[in-house]
Amino acid sequence: MANVRTAPRPGQRPGDAEAPAAGGVSAGGGEAQAAAAVQELQVTGHLMSLPAGVFCFVNEPNPAAARQNGLPGVRVSPPPAAEQSVEIIGFRSDGWLNADGDAALVRVRKGPAQVLVTIYQIANQPDSAPRLQVRQLSGPAEPSAPGPAAGAAPAAAPQRIDLMAHIQSRGDVGARFGDWLGERGSQNWIEGFALNAPEGLDPAELTYQAVLGRGWLSPWVEAGQYCGSRGMALPLLGLRVRLTGAAAQQYEISYEASFIGGSSAGPVGNDETCEGDTLAPLEAIQVKLIPRQRKGGRS
Repeated sequence: MANVRTAPRPGQRPGDAEAPAAGGVSAGGGEAQAAAAVQELQVTGHLMSLPAGVFCFVNEPNPAAARQNGLPGVRVSPPPAAEQSVEIIGFRSDGWLNADGDAALVRVRKGPAQVLVTIYQIANQPDSAPRLQVRQLSGPAEPSAPGPAAGAAPAAAPQRIDLMAHIQSRGDVGARFGDWLGERGSQNWIEGFALNAPEGLDPAELTYQAVLGRGWLSPWVEAGQYCGSRGMALPLLGLRVRLTGAAAQQYEISYEASFIGGSSAGPVGNDETCEGDTLAPLEAIQVKLIPRQRKGGRS
């Protein structure tokens, strides 16, 4: 606690004792007790520049958090004079990311843009630094099965995978168009997914988004790319799929979903959002890609 010196009052000689102000702390034992009741924290701030996209900030679990009031704690916020291109949504109403594994989503509409990351930790304590991870919620997917090893006996051709999802407690699971991906009623949510374009179709003409929150969708990604997260316990809340160009002329698309708690949505058509009324976590999806009838009755 800092000492503040004041000018002597009229008639007061230097060195005379100063009486404590009302409500203040007197010298001696009271001041020592007050000092003991204040715990010093080390606070550091960082400006992080992010490109356009959706990111997840995770304060990974720290074994010491339970006895340190959840510290080290993290707050993610726009800088004081930030442009309106950054949106931050936390999973706690008070804005904290404590060291029990809290997370926040950051959407950058127009990049590069900066976010302010402020870290609160107990000074001079072992294991007090945060384990902060920042992940972009998109990236390449590898939904196709690997080929046989060199010298191995020929095996049956692997079944094509049209859809792939990363499912809580199960990992990556594949399916064909028209089949359900994920298990309805399992209470295991989908954390991310990818679609493969049919042979001969331009991947850029089959694109999709994930629902991350109310009115919040991930960036569009094209066929073959992964949309969502892996192993972060962050559920998707729905999806949106779009056909354009020649793909929209050759195929019709419909998709539906079920959610934890028993609700469902769809089927919906091209470029429609499929989500539950309560935005429950996504549990299973079915995507149908149906060839359009050509002239002459041929498909």
